[in-house]
Formats: sequence, C-alpha cells, structure tokens
Amino acid sequence: MSGILDDFKNAFAKRNNGLIQLIWLNVAVYVVMLLFLIIATVFFKRPDIFETALSYFSVTPAMSIFLFRPWTILTYSLFHAVNPISHLLPNMLMLYWFGGIIQEFLGSRRLINLYILGAIFGGAFALIAFNFIPYFQGAINTTIIGASGSVMAIMFAAATLMPDYTFFLFLIGPVRIKYIALFFFLISLAGSIGTNAGGVIVHMGGALLGYLYVKQLQAGRDWGTPIDATIDFFQNLFIHTEKPTIKVVHRQKESMYSATPASVGGTYPDDDEVDEILDKISRSGYESLTKEEKQKLFKASQK
Repeated sequence: MSGILDDFKNAFAKRNNGLIQLIWLNVAVYVVMLLFLIIATVFFKRPDIFETALSYFSVTPAMSIFLFRPWTILTYSLFHAVNPISHLLPNMLMLYWFGGIIQEFLGSRRLINLYILGAIFGGAFALIAFNFIPYFQGAINTTIIGASGSVMAIMFAAATLMPDYTFFLFLIGPVRIKYIALFFFLISLAGSIGTNAGGVIVHMGGALLGYLYVKQLQAGRDWGTPIDATIDFFQNLFIHTEKPTIKVVHRQKESMYSATPASVGGTYPDDDEVDEILDKISRSGYESLTKEEKQKLFKASQK
C-alpha cells in the first residue's frame, strides 16, 4: 500500500505530468467513494448517506439546487458511478489515449485546461438543455457525474489538432482519430433522447469546447489563460519559494538583427512536407515519426 501512495505522490511531484495526475485523481476519488459506500452500507446500513454526500458533488440541473452548489460544475467531472466500474474505466482509457496526444503537442498545462473547460462547458450545456428545452424539463432533478464531458473535449481537441493521427484498433486496423471522434459524437447524438440524456448532452458540450479550443488556439487566443492564472495564484498562495539573494546580470551587445518568427520558432512546413509526413503516419503509425517530423506537423496545424 505504501508503494501505491508513493506512486501517487511522485505523480504530483513531477512537472509536466498532467495526464497521469488527472488519471490518478479520478482513480483516487473512485476508491474513496467505494470505501465510503461499503462502510455506510455494511457497518451503518445507511447507503442513503453515500447518495446524499455524492449529491453535493454532482450537477443537478434544477437551478434551485445548482445555485446553492455552484462548485458542482467542476467537481462532477471527478466522480463516477461506483457500481459498475465500467463507468470509470472507458473514460480513463480514452483520457490516456487522447490526452497523450494533447500533452505531447500542446503541453501538460493545456491538457489540464481542456479537462477543466470541458467539464464546465459540458455542465453548462446540461443546465441550458434541462432548463430551456421542454423535452428535458421533466428530468430536471436528475444528477450528472462522470469525466465524459472532459474526455470528449480532449478527444475532439486531439482530432481537431491532429485529424490524421492514426490509432491501430483491435480487429479493425488503422483508423484516423477524426473518424473515432465522429463515431462517438454520433453515439452521443443518438443518446440525447435516451435514458442517459443528461450525460450525453454533457458529451456534446465537451466535444464543442474541444473543437473551439484548438481553433482559437490556432488563431492565437488561449481560452485556458484564466485557468493558468488561477492555478498559479493558488500555487503561490500555498507553496512558498525563497527568492535568490544574489542576482547576476550578464549584458550582451544588442544584435543588429531583430528576431523573426523563423529565427525563434522555425518556418512553417510546406504542403508537400506535410503530405509526406501524413503518408508516413498512414503506413507506419504516428510512433514512426521523428521528433523533427512531429514538430513540423504541429507547426502545420497552427497555420
């Protein structure tokens, strides 16, 4: 057990480790809730205590409830149905697969930003749907939990950023992630009139956020900036770092040349180069690319 706790601590001690941190956090919350349910049921015969506690972390679209629990617009994305575990497992697998792409090309911070924004956007979609669309108003007191909105945001962000990135699926073969994202969106669209309408509305909100986030990022606008500022504020509040007492300044002669985009970030690859890289992905998979080819592909997505 101590080894597991050490792994948990190490995951949060490492920098740029957002993907593993998000997975660990979801698993840790699941384990705590599982133990809580078992204790409440076996020792106190009061499973209703568990349901009451969970309601304070779940989104309930009824505004008379939500206005007194506004934090649930984010916390619901960390909680999953305890039984069955099949609610948690697919979300974590998709988070691992698609989150790896985002972390590699956009960085750990932007992956976390996407997770948070996907949860908020998906929850807001559910609030709007259940309060203003007559079809859903009959179930306005339903409760919504799960990381699906955040995971859909990350999935669609990855598909928008790298649409031709290929996954090799068991018994199917190579499939580009833009088609995987489309498949899951169609499932969510079909489920919007099913028994889990609240959940799939969250999926659709997260998917839209993921698409818009990358499009805005490519246009030079980062929607995650306020989240970065908030995280930095709390880190500075609780984590004290000593400032160095000695400051060394090294002066250089001012260069007669001004920095250009080419000198600081490299030129954008032309269409032929991009086509060659995409062909290589189709033949051998993304893992066959060199670091230079990956960087070229990312720069092409920012055009």
